[in-house]
Amino acid sequence: MVLDLFAGPGGWSHPLTVLGAREVGLEWDEWACKTRTAAGQLTIRTDVAAYPAWIFSGRVLGLIASPPCQAWSMAGKRLGLVDQPLVHQAVADLAAGRDTREQLLGACADERSLLAAEPMRYLHALNTVGEPEWVAMEEVPDVLPLWKQYAAVLRAWGFSAWAGILNAADYGVPQTRRRAILLASRVRAAEPPPPTHARVAEPDSLFGPGRARWVSMAEALGWGRTDGPVPTVCAGGGPGGGPEPFPSGSRKTLSDARERGTWTPRPADAIVLQSRREGAGWAARHGTRDNRPVTAPAPTFTAEAHRWSWSLRSNNQTNATVRSAEEPAGTLFFGHRANECTWIAEPATAPPRDAQSLAVPAPIRITAREAGILQTFPADYPWAGNKGQQFSQIGNAVPPLLAAHLLAPHLQVPLNPSDFTLAA
Repeated sequence: MVLDLFAGPGGWSHPLTVLGAREVGLEWDEWACKTRTAAGQLTIRTDVAAYPAWIFSGRVLGLIASPPCQAWSMAGKRLGLVDQPLVHQAVADLAAGRDTREQLLGACADERSLLAAEPMRYLHALNTVGEPEWVAMEEVPDVLPLWKQYAAVLRAWGFSAWAGILNAADYGVPQTRRRAILLASRVRAAEPPPPTHARVAEPDSLFGPGRARWVSMAEALGWGRTDGPVPTVCAGGGPGGGPEPFPSGSRKTLSDARERGTWTPRPADAIVLQSRREGAGWAARHGTRDNRPVTAPAPTFTAEAHRWSWSLRSNNQTNATVRSAEEPAGTLFFGHRANECTWIAEPATAPPRDAQSLAVPAPIRITAREAGILQTFPADYPWAGNKGQQFSQIGNAVPPLLAAHLLAPHLQVPLNPSDFTLAA
C-alpha cells in the first residue's frame, strides 16, 4: 500500500484512487477525516507524531508526506524559519535512529515546526526492511533546504532523489501555487515530471511535445461555457466577513442575482478576474466602490451598467496581485479572517457619462466548491464541516492534479488529465 502521512482531505488520496493504488492516510483533523470518509478513503485518525512507525513494516510501497505548513507559510508568522536549525537537527538524529524530538520540541518557537521532521522517523523504521520503494513529499517553498537534507539521507540509503520547486500551473492546475517537492526512488531515476503547461503555449518541436497555455480560473470554473455554471453566491458564514447580496444563510448563484436585478453578466470573452490582496479592514475603511456602507445590500444595476468583470481578491492583505481571466489564480490559502477570498465587481467598459448610474455590486465570497475546483478537486467533492472548516482543508491540500503528475511515474500508470476535469 501507499502510506500518506498528514493526509488531509485527500489531495494525494484522490489521485491515488484515480490511478488505482491502495492507500491509507494518517490524519488528525476531525473534519478532514470526515471528508476523507465521505470520499471513500481509508483513514486512521491519529497524531502522526505519536503513531508507531514500525506497525507498517513490510507493507509499504510508497510514502507520501505533506506536513502542516502553518509554521512556514507566508500567510502566518513563519516561526518555522526560526526553528529551522532545530528541525534539521531532528531530521539528522532520526535518520541515525536517535529520537531527540522531545528535547528539541521544548526549544521550538512553534511546536508545529517539528512535524516536518516526522517523515524521517517513518522512513528510518521502514528502511530497515528495505521500504519504501519510493517517496513523494510536498511543502511550502521555504522548506526546500529541509527536503534537500532528506534527499541527501535517502541517497545514502540507496535512493535516487530530487528536490526542487515546482509551479502547479505548469501541470494544468488553474493556480500559480509554488511548492517544494521531494521525489525519491530505489528503482528508477528520481526527477520531476515534464511540465504540460506554460505561461505562453508552446508548439510541438523536434525537441519534444509542446505545452498548452496555463489553465485560467474562468476556464476551470466553466465561465463562458453556454452549458457551464456561473459563480455561486454563498451567504452567511465563511472564512471571513464582507457584505453579501442575499439574506444570511441563503445560497444563490449569480444567475439568481441577475434575475433579481443585482447582477448583469458581461460577454464570456470579456470576463476578467483579479487576485488582489488588500490590507486588513479594507472594506471597513473604504466601503465598496460606490461608498456604500459595508453592511448595505447590493444595489440594483441600471440599464447602463450592463457589463461587469468579476475579480477575485484573494485576501485582505496589502500588495494586490491582479490577474485576468486568461491567467490562473494566485496561491489560495485560508484559515483566518484576513485570508478570505472574495469576488469583487469592476466595470468592464468605460463608465457612461452619468457616472452616478453605475452602482457596483457588493463583494461576494468565493464558495468552497469554487475554491476546491481551483485546487483541482472534483466539483462534487464531499467537503465536511462548516464553511471555515472546509476552506481550511482546501487551502492546506496539495492540488490533486499536481499530485497525480508526481505519482504516476512511481505507480507506472499513464496519467489521463481528463480524469481530473474541473467544472461540472
